[in-house]
Amino acid sequence: MEHNLILYNTRSRRKEKFQPLHPPLVGIYVCGPTVYGEAHLGHARPAITFDMVYRYLMHLGYKVRYVRNITDVGHLEHDADAGEDKIAKRARLEQLEPMEVAQYYANNYHRNMSQLNVLPPSIEPLASGHILDQIDTIKKIFKAGYAYEANGSVYFDVRHYNEKYDYGKLSGRVVDDLIMETRELEGQEEKRFPADFALWKSARPEHIMRWPSPWSIGFPGWHLECSVMGAKYLGIPFDIHGGGMDLLFPHHESEIAQTVAAYGVDPVKYWMHNNMITLNGQKMGKSLGNAISLDDFFAGNHTLLDKPYSPMTIRFFMLQAHYRSTLDFSNEALQAAEKGLKRLFQGMEILNHLTPAATSTAGTKELQQKCYEAMDDDFNSPVVIATLFEAIRIINLVNDKKESLTGDDITLLKKLFADFVYEILGLREDKAGDQSELIQHLMDAFIAIRQQARDKKDFAMADRIRSELARLGITINDTKEGAVWSIEK
Repeated sequence: MEHNLILYNTRSRRKEKFQPLHPPLVGIYVCGPTVYGEAHLGHARPAITFDMVYRYLMHLGYKVRYVRNITDVGHLEHDADAGEDKIAKRARLEQLEPMEVAQYYANNYHRNMSQLNVLPPSIEPLASGHILDQIDTIKKIFKAGYAYEANGSVYFDVRHYNEKYDYGKLSGRVVDDLIMETRELEGQEEKRFPADFALWKSARPEHIMRWPSPWSIGFPGWHLECSVMGAKYLGIPFDIHGGGMDLLFPHHESEIAQTVAAYGVDPVKYWMHNNMITLNGQKMGKSLGNAISLDDFFAGNHTLLDKPYSPMTIRFFMLQAHYRSTLDFSNEALQAAEKGLKRLFQGMEILNHLTPAATSTAGTKELQQKCYEAMDDDFNSPVVIATLFEAIRIINLVNDKKESLTGDDITLLKKLFADFVYEILGLREDKAGDQSELIQHLMDAFIAIRQQARDKKDFAMADRIRSELARLGITINDTKEGAVWSIEK
């Protein structure tokens, strides 16, 4: 069938027909993780969203060059212009090399993405590997007249840029209003205008991550890396730039300004942003005590979780909502998703054992078209999933001898599931989910037996249980709320 893929362009604020710049090649750039801490749900949603986009475009026959960066330098505390680099801070506190910190958390992120069945990108560049490229781009911005130096730092001149171009066209911000929105932060006095942002920051003597430049020994601003790496690996302009809604301003707005200033060309044709996620109706954050890592979700190691949830449950739950809608996580919603995913795979297994009939009494041919129409309509995964469950309903009716399907219809349904469940939505039957629940029950039993031994003052037995579990890589810590366990990473 012919495909008329329509996607929502954040910049135009409307749905537009997808017409790649250089078919059959499609270039996608997605802002990847900042590797100074464990991966959490905020990392999972853009990864799963754009994995689905990547998969569908390849399914349609496009050759996709998918670039997802890793930020391992320049992401500062407070905002992108002030404070201490988060990776350098973690390195200083843990007495490690910054790249040890970055590599450790990058490895953790990759492991979690593999668990979620997120395909690796075509290219995964590091910000620290493109310092010279970033310096070269700053020189171009200087030459165009949109940068200025102050005490060894370099800032982008937003007001001057706005005289010719529109700083705010992506986010809808008005430059004059940005004065009211800008907080008083260290280094603000160096700027000509409060909304100006750093292209290069002069490093303090204690700053670990630093490089020589024509302006000072320092490091690049956070916004610059994506502009530079997108241009290097995809050219300018390229097709799709994605990321979370939280990056819309100032990060993506500043990316546009930098690229236009350096090259005179708008960098991206289609901007796509996934919406935010909350937990039990609250924004997630460390101060609220609800910033749950993906590892904790998978193991159930958090007071807000009733049980472990498998990676496929997390993925399925996210895909049940449209990527542009807000998404609230709760134990009840996750348990419903877990049951729904199990029902989906049970129905697919029943399909494999159906006996074909001479005639069909159930319609199946329109199901494939409905799924494609949903994906073509701005990647509407909830409608795809609803259609797949309609197929499961038919399968169950046939299994109960209330409907019949021919061999051709059964083959058609098998292809429907192969294409949309496995290839496009990236779901897989996750036996590990059942195993993680079993592990949780076993650990509850071990902890209860150990507590009984402690109550009887049989400390030798309690210590033996703890030691044997430690030998298997499982740590038990006694807290005021009771014993908690974790698996060594």
